[in-house]
Amino acid sequence: MRLSSVFIVFCAFAVAAVLSIGAAWVAAGAVEESSERAVRTELDRDALTWADVDTDGLLVFLIGTAPTEAARFQALSAAGRVVDSARVIDQIDIVDSEGMTPPRFSIELLRSDDGVSMIGLLPSDVDRDQLVDDISRAVPGESVADLLEVADYPIPGGWDDAMDYAVSVLSVLDRSKISVEAGRVAIKGAVQNEDTRRRVEADLARRADDDLRLALQITAPRPVISPFTLRFLKDADGVRFDACAAPTEEDRSKILAAATEAGLDGKVDCRLGLGTPTNEWGSATALGIRALNALGGGSVTFADADVTLFALEGTDQTLFDRVVGEFEAELPDVFLLNATLPTPPEDAPEGIPEFTATRSPEGDVQLRGRINSEIARTTADSFARAAFGSSTVRTTARVDETLPAAWSSRVLAGLEALSRLSNGAVVVTPDALSITGNTGNQNASSEIAGLLADKLGDSEEFNIDVTYQEKLDPLLGIPTPEECEAQIVEIIGDRKITFEPGSATLDAATQDIMDEIAELLQLCGDIPLVIAGHTDSQGREVMNQQLSQERAQAVVDALRARRVLTASYEVRGYGEEQPIASNDTEEGREANRRIEFKLRRPEPVEETETTLESIEDSAPTDETSQSDGAGDNGDGQN
Repeated sequence: MRLSSVFIVFCAFAVAAVLSIGAAWVAAGAVEESSERAVRTELDRDALTWADVDTDGLLVFLIGTAPTEAARFQALSAAGRVVDSARVIDQIDIVDSEGMTPPRFSIELLRSDDGVSMIGLLPSDVDRDQLVDDISRAVPGESVADLLEVADYPIPGGWDDAMDYAVSVLSVLDRSKISVEAGRVAIKGAVQNEDTRRRVEADLARRADDDLRLALQITAPRPVISPFTLRFLKDADGVRFDACAAPTEEDRSKILAAATEAGLDGKVDCRLGLGTPTNEWGSATALGIRALNALGGGSVTFADADVTLFALEGTDQTLFDRVVGEFEAELPDVFLLNATLPTPPEDAPEGIPEFTATRSPEGDVQLRGRINSEIARTTADSFARAAFGSSTVRTTARVDETLPAAWSSRVLAGLEALSRLSNGAVVVTPDALSITGNTGNQNASSEIAGLLADKLGDSEEFNIDVTYQEKLDPLLGIPTPEECEAQIVEIIGDRKITFEPGSATLDAATQDIMDEIAELLQLCGDIPLVIAGHTDSQGREVMNQQLSQERAQAVVDALRARRVLTASYEVRGYGEEQPIASNDTEEGREANRRIEFKLRRPEPVEETETTLESIEDSAPTDETSQSDGAGDNGDGQN
């Protein structure tokens, strides 16, 4: 009995062991089968019919002959989507790539708070370690994750330049996605505000070579616009917006559709921003534009919840009453409408009172015309000196106590608007306030419209004619003419622009200097530059003058050949007339042999009034020069 009990226990354990082994074998087979089935399904979904699958326990073997390295990478990625990539064993062969089309190489550089990640397919000849080092130098302290695959093909043309550019701009955007292909870079990123977006886009575009295709998608949060302003006009000068703001794309579409119905043609910059007084802004402003169109013209201004409508002089009173009545009835309750039909003026006597403030391109400000009190004149002068600088302001306005009391507030509002421009003029009359000029701020017109609507209230009419000029935009990093002149001096430094002996042919050693100057002048744009040649006193005076003229012209020709716009440049040859050192020594003669880059500046005119015409035109005057050595004697000089 005792032996029988032992035997029974032994048999029970044996049976359990057999059952466990059988269960494990069945489970392993099920895992193998399910893994193989899942991987085959994923391969078939990607049309990778050349690939086969085998399993051994938890391991998944990919076998077959891939047509390209990219196809092999695609198969491995497909398997990694359904099983742990650590379980995938690559046993794929590659078809001989000789004579085959190389894959499309591309990588993505992703920068976030966690560092920089590199994902994609690289040519095998690319030094990956060097690439990681380059990125680490561009963004010090950031971790770099290398998730790249490689293919054994030559590096395509344009790849190195695209990669160098992509790495160089990594430091510009804290959060970005940079996609790189041969000859092409696409950049997506986000910045803090609209001004930064414009600056970053300009900087990135300026860095790119001409043969590099660049796609930029930089976003910024919408700005807060205060007051939230829209101003639409239809008059003898055409149909236009002085200011346009909308809270959403849908509202902007409503506004532009109404403006198009009113006759607006061409592209309009209607800013998206925050600060609208109501979510019915788009519908309300579209109503205002349609009402103005029904009247035949005039102006309508929305400044937050205040609406001001001025009809054209001579508009039929019945039409005005009907259109304004319908507009006011449909306008949301949050808005307050003030509509005005101007009455025809009586015959005005000569000498309509007027106040004019002008700001020249050089920064000189002149206040002239009439102002309503001595206190108002002092206040306007003080305000102008604070806004523009004491040394630049000249006040010749006279006191006229017959002017209305609101005259001084209109003058101050006009001066504040003028301070938003690089140059221009503001004119105050009994009927209107007009401001014209140039600016480097793309939103200046909208900002001025909001300012005047806020300062003048809803009973005053004003006109804005402001032109945006890219060269005045500080966000684009375009240097001023004065900065260009100073930077030419820095570029030349201790070097010299030299010529072949006895001729006006630039010496080969000068090419690097000319390349650097040309690169700067391409950025500077159309500036009033004088290029002057000088010699020492050796030789005949007439010959020296002719040689200096020819050499200055040779410099201009060399710049033109480097794609510099030289239409505004002036060439002068002074010969030996303007020495800067003694001609009795070789060192002095060497200093006198030079090429100077000078900036034309307007001559100061005493006791004359600044006019609107003087804002557009400036006369050439004496020059501030910098020398850089044009050779003029027998050793490559004169």
